[in-house]
Amino acid sequence: MKKTLLAIPLLAAQLFYGCQGSSETTTATAETATSTEERLSDDELLTLVQERTFQYFWDGAEPNSGLARERIHMDGVYPENDQNVVTTGATGFGLMAIVVGMERGFITREEGVKHLQKMVNFLEKADRFHGAWSHWIQGETGKVKPFGQKDNGGDLVETAFLVQGMLTVRQYLQDGNEQEKALAAQIDKLWKEVDWNWYRKDGQNVLYWHWSPNYGWEMNFPVSGYNECLIMYVLAASSPTHGIPAEVYHEGWAQNGAIKSDASKYGHEVVLNHNGHKGSVGPLFWAHYSYLGLDPRNLTDKYADYWKLNRNHTLIHHDYCVDNPKDYEGYGENAWGLTSSYSMNGYAGHSPENDLGVISPTAALSSYPYAPEESMKVIRHLYEDLGDKLWGEYGFYDAFSEEHDWYTPRYLGIDQGPIVVMIENGRTGLLWDLFMSAPEVQAGLKKLGFESPKLK
Repeated sequence: MKKTLLAIPLLAAQLFYGCQGSSETTTATAETATSTEERLSDDELLTLVQERTFQYFWDGAEPNSGLARERIHMDGVYPENDQNVVTTGATGFGLMAIVVGMERGFITREEGVKHLQKMVNFLEKADRFHGAWSHWIQGETGKVKPFGQKDNGGDLVETAFLVQGMLTVRQYLQDGNEQEKALAAQIDKLWKEVDWNWYRKDGQNVLYWHWSPNYGWEMNFPVSGYNECLIMYVLAASSPTHGIPAEVYHEGWAQNGAIKSDASKYGHEVVLNHNGHKGSVGPLFWAHYSYLGLDPRNLTDKYADYWKLNRNHTLIHHDYCVDNPKDYEGYGENAWGLTSSYSMNGYAGHSPENDLGVISPTAALSSYPYAPEESMKVIRHLYEDLGDKLWGEYGFYDAFSEEHDWYTPRYLGIDQGPIVVMIENGRTGLLWDLFMSAPEVQAGLKKLGFESPKLK
């Protein structure tokens, strides 16, 4: 789709957001825009949401590195003046968003490649720890910014989210012109330098989340499932240079089969125990982060059908919010989805087990592939009904609560990225097709016993 085809929805967005005058003028603008927006087709509205959210990773990128900022606060208030801190995981999501931007004509291919080159050059020089990047990086220098006192070294989970994006870009560029082929080769080198095997902590059959040059393994976080970290084990098994044996996945992640669940909620099988708690259902980002590239359609192993897992996770959240057992204002089929995001009390891990009355737009929007009709209802409600309370320069704000009359003009990179990528996967399967075409990923999935139509 070329830029000219986006003129109608973009004009509607400009009408809707462009006036920042008096409250009377803003209200009039919103009302005028709503009459225009209601004429947008589903496709036009989806493209508009993708394009505006994509800008977080384009216009909103940290200028020196080109990487994704941890946060962008439109009110200008930042903790510790950290507006130039970039985040590894959201940068991985942003890499994939830039591919979407090139494919949909939000930017030209030449513009996209130039920006990707800047990002990769920065990542090449940034601090790494046995090949893994830290959670946060100073955008001006490439030096680690501690996520916590002892969390000042390698973060293997965030690195996995980054590498998922890097491999997707590599696959996208590898048959291009000479510049693109060289960039693909540069990415390939960085991916092969990640020492996944080191993060087994002296050869244990489990992967550890953190390692610090100052504190070693003191964070002490062995990662078992189920949560957002499946992609880490898949990539660790896929690495041709520092790969892990299959036992690390089966014993560490899957706990020798204890990961499987026979629980159900709202008539939907839970499939896998969430963080080891039988019958609990975690935040919805667990259905997104590992599956920006990893295609869950007809993906199975001896523990789960991953499409069923993610669709059911989505439908449980949907049905919970429609049921609305705490009787929160605003919940329903047009406003559902709980995930980790901002809240009235700071950052919180929202889920049916920890429901504070806060809806996070990324939850339902990034679930578009699993429940397109249910997700579309949320998109229309947020855009057409709540409008200027939620819609800003980089798409929908991070979270809101009608119950508490709480709205915040703030964004988090880790929440914006999946919106662009998962909507695209639901529309075309673009990122799924690219990532799954990587030969190392195919080999790693086979090693772990996965089956998928994508495996050749």
